[in-house]
Amino acid sequence: MADSNEMTINLVVLGKTQTGKSAAGNSLLGSADFESRLCPSSVTARCSLGRSGRISGLIRRNGCESALRVRVLDTPGYPHSALGKQQVRDTVRAALAQHFGEEGLHLALLVLRADLPLCPDESHDTVQLIQELLGPTWKNFTVVLLTHADKAEEAGYSEETYLHTASSTLLSLLSSVQHKYIFLDNHNSIIKEERNIVLRKLLNFIQRNNYQVLLKHSKE
Repeated sequence: MADSNEMTINLVVLGKTQTGKSAAGNSLLGSADFESRLCPSSVTARCSLGRSGRISGLIRRNGCESALRVRVLDTPGYPHSALGKQQVRDTVRAALAQHFGEEGLHLALLVLRADLPLCPDESHDTVQLIQELLGPTWKNFTVVLLTHADKAEEAGYSEETYLHTASSTLLSLLSSVQHKYIFLDNHNSIIKEERNIVLRKLLNFIQRNNYQVLLKHSKE
């Protein structure tokens, strides 16, 4: 945290190739830091850190309004078209230590597509990777981010009806992370009001964790 009137939250986006991780990161930052495009192969091959500007009007601390800054670590997906599982894991682990080793990680955002069903094998591989990266308390620090929610809405699904008809694999995953989930549209530019709604939800999850962080390493 930079000062008493400013708070920084540290986030990492994880998930399969072409789920919209980079686009989600751009939405949270309000920028185009990360390359995001339709491609027949994996677009993101290395980790990169994006930083937002000062965001006002979202949080109050000790009776005073505080500014918010958001830091997002974009990561290669797994399975990846050019990298093996161990390469992805080692790359992400090194980047987490490099960028969040001092301040810690507030939340991992597990990015899934709302317009595609979640299958058991796919869920197992993703969860196993998160467990290896974050350790035994990963469930307390993981939020499921359901991208392409606009496509589900166009197909006639509200959030309630979507969850009512979702696969048992997805419902089990949501239950394991204490139902911490957010639906996110994948328009090229998310409007400010929608972005603020998502950021408020993330801040609420962080508050529920009593502002605890993962991966913080003492220099002493």
